[in-house]
Amino acid sequence: MASGPTMMAPICLVENQNQRLKVNQQAVEILDKIAQPVVVVAIVGLYRTGKSYLMNCLAGQNNGFPLGSTVQSETKGIWMWCIPHPSKPNHTLVLLDTEGLGDVEKGDTKNDSWIFALAVLLSSTFVYNSMGTINHQALEQLHYVTELTELIRAKSSPRPDGVEDSTEFVGFFPDFIWAVRDFTLELKLHGHPITEDDYLENAVKLIPGNNLKAQISNQPRECIRNFFPNRKCFVFDRPSSDKILLAHIEDVPEDELDPNFQEQTKNFCSYIFTNAKTKTLREGIIVNGNRLGTLVVTYVDAINSGAVPCLENAVTILAQRENSAAVQKAADHYSEQMAQHVRLPTDTLQELLDVHMACEKEAIVIFMEHCFKDKNQEFQKMLVEIIKNKKEDFLLQNEEASVKYCWDKLNHLSKALMESISAGKFFVPGGYKLYIETKKNIEQDYSQVPRKGVKANEVLQSFLQSQAPIENSILQSDKALTNAEKAIAVERARKEAAEKELELLRQKHMEQQQQEEAQDRSLEENKGQLKEKLEKERENYIRELERIMEHKLKVREDLLNEGFRKKSEEMDAEINYLKNIVYKNTNDNTPFISQALDKFAIEITSILSAPAKLLGQIVKGVSSLFKKD
Repeated sequence: MASGPTMMAPICLVENQNQRLKVNQQAVEILDKIAQPVVVVAIVGLYRTGKSYLMNCLAGQNNGFPLGSTVQSETKGIWMWCIPHPSKPNHTLVLLDTEGLGDVEKGDTKNDSWIFALAVLLSSTFVYNSMGTINHQALEQLHYVTELTELIRAKSSPRPDGVEDSTEFVGFFPDFIWAVRDFTLELKLHGHPITEDDYLENAVKLIPGNNLKAQISNQPRECIRNFFPNRKCFVFDRPSSDKILLAHIEDVPEDELDPNFQEQTKNFCSYIFTNAKTKTLREGIIVNGNRLGTLVVTYVDAINSGAVPCLENAVTILAQRENSAAVQKAADHYSEQMAQHVRLPTDTLQELLDVHMACEKEAIVIFMEHCFKDKNQEFQKMLVEIIKNKKEDFLLQNEEASVKYCWDKLNHLSKALMESISAGKFFVPGGYKLYIETKKNIEQDYSQVPRKGVKANEVLQSFLQSQAPIENSILQSDKALTNAEKAIAVERARKEAAEKELELLRQKHMEQQQQEEAQDRSLEENKGQLKEKLEKERENYIRELERIMEHKLKVREDLLNEGFRKKSEEMDAEINYLKNIVYKNTNDNTPFISQALDKFAIEITSILSAPAKLLGQIVKGVSSLFKKD
């Protein structure tokens, strides 16, 4: 199902039971059925701040995510609602509503931190919801963002150059939206009107000073600036001054809510529908529902095992699963297309090989479309071997079909000959000449039979060899011939048999050349498509690094302009690290790709030239078919 099942209501995706997270398998099964790319919007914030109301608005519903009017947190764990995207065709909008942070009933703040980290890892747009204003207290309450360096890893192992792992967070972190609810201030700064975004950027400016208080206050500000390059702010008026209406806001008609609040909510939803990006992983890997489900399970398993969720490990697990499925999908396509386009027996081996090469090319295209992070091309090599074995199976079937068809035709054409032999019609003076004429007629008629296949000559040769003893008996018993004439006839039969054997050897040699040419073309097709994919991956990698570096340069410039020269200079190591990688991949890419292709070519040649797994069975099977019943 391309778009997945229609969800009439949200479902819990990650349960939070006794401070332990557990993935709801039913929710994962829903995601597994969504093949479309997903736009994932997650909302987090303190409990009882109206998060769920905004998510229901995005779903176009008054009810859905549970709302509450008490001081207890209503949402537990992470809830999910998948709906068709309102403005992006063939995309699914996945809404994630998280349980309120800071719930006094939980007591364990670590649990809140994991919920926060999961929302960041799973979303493409991350909405932080708070009340009142973005002030010192609000930023203090966002301390969870400062813990992300301890709760998330980009790489599975530390870098030898000492560069912080969090340098690469910006490469896969979501866009950041701060939604400020019940906002009562005027959007002005130093007496001049400012935008909501200006308000946010001013709020996250660093506080001057090197004392401990300033350092602590600046931690969430620095994390927001460093980790989230794309930031947006929305402020919302209070929905209503009537507390009774607020307690049951989901039942309140829209026209009874504050007009400014209505307009602000529409603007928020419109922005999300228009600007929220498709969820992607490193190097542009697009996430669909199935992949999102795998990520959820992988991250939660890591948390429950006491480890830190690692993007690199998650992508590796995802790649193993996806690439295995890509191999199966490509192999199935090859089999289906071969069965559809090949009519056995084929007239020549080349006819079958031409269809094979066309189907193989399509299969490789399908594999390349669905695979990613195929380390050392292990899965592509697997596909090469599978297709090779499937090709050998088609070759076997083709030979068997040809052998059976040819023997059927020869049995039919030689029926009168066999009956005459049994009746002794050729064991008379002049019988040898009559036998030879009859045999030549059979050969002539056999040559006119269409589409006998690749074993036509071999079967005829086997038939003629089976007749040799009878032919010699007829010759020796023919009293109309002298001994000299008989000797000449024997020599003529020997030469004809030798010529036919030579012709058979020429055919086999030609077919061997055709097989080798097909092998070379298979190698070149695999190499060509791999080269194209490696170059595309390299371009995506460079583009991502340049985007990260551009953001780092802007952060450094902002710090310098704000008077934080030391902090600005501290970013030099990160920026130089990124510059070096970009330079190396931009100016030194040929060796990497050519080395990978050369290594791949050696391994593929070994696979293609190795004896087929069914070779012994092929020889035995074909040999048995040569035995005429």
